[in-house]
Amino acid sequence: MADQSQELLFEILRKLQSDMSVLKDGQRETRQEINSLRNYMHLMQGDLNNLRGTMSQVMDRLDRIEGRLELRELAEAQARFEPQP
Repeated sequence: MADQSQELLFEILRKLQSDMSVLKDGQRETRQEINSLRNYMHLMQGDLNNLRGTMSQVMDRLDRIEGRLELRELAEAQARFEPQP
């Protein structure tokens, strides 16, 4: 009787070990996917920062061009003669 209970206990422990192994593999895969997503988010953040920098440069250039062409003053002067809604 003791041999049967020990055999049953060993069988249960083997099943638990195999289940734990499957869970650990799943957890490892999930961690890898999360790390991949994290890396992708960092790349996207870098791209956004580059776009902001480029946009800032474009806006600075536009301001200089408008200043040279005196478009701002012309637009402000013209706005005085536009009908108000």
